[in-house]
Amino acid sequence: MSEQLKNRIEAMGLVLPPAPKPAGVYKPILIIDNQLYVSGQGPVLNDGGLIQGKVGSVLNKEEAKHAARQVGLTMLSSIVTHAPPNLKIKRVIKVLGMVNATPEFGDHPYVINGFSELMEAVFGTENGIGVRSAVGMSLPQNIAVEIEALFLLTS
Repeated sequence: MSEQLKNRIEAMGLVLPPAPKPAGVYKPILIIDNQLYVSGQGPVLNDGGLIQGKVGSVLNKEEAKHAARQVGLTMLSSIVTHAPPNLKIKRVIKVLGMVNATPEFGDHPYVINGFSELMEAVFGTENGIGVRSAVGMSLPQNIAVEIEALFLLTS
């Protein structure tokens, strides 16, 4: 990851949690040509624990939005940990946000804003906001939110 991005993360006072180990047979990140694919990430806390619970029963939408922001920090940690040191991200292309929600909960886009707002703060309004989907479902380990993303790289 570029020194510029590392410096920006530090200047913003962001604390990155430990990068999670894959929970199955997959790569945390994959670079193809000028694109960086990041596998689904969960809300890992600084102590390595997870933010868990179903949104709409155990967690409210504000707690879930915080969990989505934490997923953003987890994703940045995975990128910093696994990407080559000269990697330069130009912009966010696509985000798929999955919320562990009750059938009655309907504010999935609001929850995923926690992630999107962090990406906007880190990469700027023009490059930090891409296309996005936000859906509800049951998630592994009862994590509150899972997000995968695609980034455009620059040379």
